[in-house]
Amino acid sequence: MTTLRPFTCDDLFKFNNVNFDPLTETYGLSFYTQYLARWPEYFQLAESPNGQIMGYIMGKVEGHLDNWHGHVTALTVSPDYRRLGLAALLMHFLEDISEKKRAYFVDLFVRKSNKVAINMYTNLGYIVYRTILEYYSGDQDEDAYDMRKALSRDVNKKSVIPYSQPITMRELRHINRDQ
Repeated sequence: MTTLRPFTCDDLFKFNNVNFDPLTETYGLSFYTQYLARWPEYFQLAESPNGQIMGYIMGKVEGHLDNWHGHVTALTVSPDYRRLGLAALLMHFLEDISEKKRAYFVDLFVRKSNKVAINMYTNLGYIVYRTILEYYSGDQDEDAYDMRKALSRDVNKKSVIPYSQPITMRELRHINRDQ
């Protein structure tokens, strides 16, 4: 039986087995603690009966007016527990929290090369809203998809009308600053 529970500071010393995946973004401790302090309800983990961390989701709520939305900062499931529906369970949890916060949509960024994740998000009702050029940096910079799912508050689904052209990180920062 899987238990969903709030992520705690103690979990920061136990979740390395989940973060070893090369597609998982790993952050510094201060980043995780900032999310724990500011958006604790958006930081949940899935735990096995023996106490092992199976996966987690970290997110936040942000924006203004009709851009008020939930954001998935990180979602990852340990390789030992994949294909059990845990990622979908965690996503539904974040979507429910966002509904309660009266958000218009939920968004996330995913590597264009991560076809498994893109397929999962598509099956959960997300669409590719726009492409962000060179969003991920590394040995080879990689583009990201900004994927979105409209929530019940967005009756006319305005939040999921896709952009036709890719945008740069600079344009994304400018757009986010204005919203």
